[in-house]
Amino acid sequence: MDFAKGGNDMVRTFMLAGVILLVLFEVANAGNTATQTVTFEVQAINEISVSGNPGNLVISTATAGSDPDDATDNSTSYSITTNESSKKITGSIDAAMPANTTLKVNLTAPTGASSAGSVTLSTTAADLVTGIATLAESGLTITYTFSATVSAGVVASDSRTVTLTLTDS
Repeated sequence: MDFAKGGNDMVRTFMLAGVILLVLFEVANAGNTATQTVTFEVQAINEISVSGNPGNLVISTATAGSDPDDATDNSTSYSITTNESSKKITGSIDAAMPANTTLKVNLTAPTGASSAGSVTLSTTAADLVTGIATLAESGLTITYTFSATVSAGVVASDSRTVTLTLTDS
């Protein structure tokens, strides 16, 4: 065997082995690391819900010489979640109340906000709670008060739909 010829074969073998090792290293290295791009976003969240309907508001008593006694219910509540600031809750009813009667609502304010107190509801939205900022609270009391003067006379059972709206201040 010719040494020069055998030497070239040996060099070629070492070179081929080196190339194979480099390729294997790159393949092995490529499997150890992977990357991804994750895109994320939080959109505006503004949610309000109520716990149910209040009981019937029935006026059936009065003190002699005075208007009838108010009927009140505070058995319902509301929950609110917002991740924005400068929010308020407004309230309205779907139809006008009978003559000489009023329906008022009072919402307990969530933390950091202000309640307008007992507000007479009409078909025009009125501010009930203002100064609402980012929060999530539940079980906030809603109090309804139904009032009538003697001039209202007898009013047959009726109902109104109250709409509470969480909106921009």
